[in-house]
Amino acid sequence: MKLAMIGFGQAGGKIVDRFLEYDDRTNSGIVRAAIAVNSAKADLIGLENIPQENRVLIGQARVKGHGVGADNELGAEIAEEDIDEVQNAIDAIPTHEVDAFLVVAGMGGGTGSGGAPVLAKHLKRIYTIPVYGLGVLPGTDEGGIYTLNAARSFQTFVREVDNLLVFDNDSWRQTGESVEGGYEQINEEIVRRFGILFGAGEVGDGEEVAESVVDSSEIINTLSGGGVSTVGFASEEVELNTGGGLLSRFTGDSGGDDLDAANTTNRITSLVRKAALGRLTLPCEIEGTERALLVLSGPSEYLNRKGIERGRKWLEEETGSMEVRGGDYPREEPEVAAAILLSGVTNVPRIKRLQQVAIEAQDNIDDIQAESEENLEELVEDDEDELEPLF
Repeated sequence: MKLAMIGFGQAGGKIVDRFLEYDDRTNSGIVRAAIAVNSAKADLIGLENIPQENRVLIGQARVKGHGVGADNELGAEIAEEDIDEVQNAIDAIPTHEVDAFLVVAGMGGGTGSGGAPVLAKHLKRIYTIPVYGLGVLPGTDEGGIYTLNAARSFQTFVREVDNLLVFDNDSWRQTGESVEGGYEQINEEIVRRFGILFGAGEVGDGEEVAESVVDSSEIINTLSGGGVSTVGFASEEVELNTGGGLLSRFTGDSGGDDLDAANTTNRITSLVRKAALGRLTLPCEIEGTERALLVLSGPSEYLNRKGIERGRKWLEEETGSMEVRGGDYPREEPEVAAAILLSGVTNVPRIKRLQQVAIEAQDNIDDIQAESEENLEELVEDDEDELEPLF
């Protein structure tokens, strides 16, 4: 699936930047175009892979390149005012070669949580291709203002996009891990999971074609109907022998050199269960999922069609959905991986808790707004001479 990715805010820009690095490293062909939009000049300067001409600084008249200090109402206002500047960058995208837009944003900060829904609404008004969101929820330990931002942004973002894919930081931060190190690992997990999902069906010259192809229309159909989506993932390494070929077994199997079809089928089914019942990007009960998509990736000799079909049938039983698609994605990587897209999930405790905390935060709105204004004042008072010019 070919995507035009737009990272809005600090987290969104970093994730899209990492997607470009993944695309280059794996030759997956996912990112047809990448843009970063921010109100903070320093965040744009810190990106490594997004081209300079695709880094858009908004709100210069209001915040002078210092960001909005976690004020997502100001972030939304700036996005509305400077939407033409963002559109100028989008105009350079060959949209006839793109299957969908993906607007990526952290939902706890100011610029991304405020501006991403504004951009999504703008894109849907102009273009006929789907507009998806990838929203990252803040951890509960990040403070009341970020939780309130996320609750507000979530309600608006999910309404403005064709489907909102969600990643919950709360479920992924390791105990004792530094903030920066934690976010680096989280971004890698995001890109790895969504990279396999969106990469399925993109075949380069000389690459193997899947036996059961998952193309962009399968992904679009799974995401149709709107709502919230989560992704499950599980992988198992396969060993490389000294001759450069892959050993004909999953790591840990005591079988011989010949692939055992029954064993491969069982391994695939086990991976599918681990992916669906393990750590989802947004933890939820999978029963009641409206639509699902299963992608098995790895060396083609391991992608047993019977195993994929059995895994798909199991997903149908567990979710209760009659719209469960499945296929394989041949990749010459030393692992077999199962990625599962669960679309239209409804039983999501994290979202319910988020909304409850937001209600409580609303009672303390004066204190929270004062905190936000203080953050903004500190940013504006920073020495502008410390920042390098963006262009």
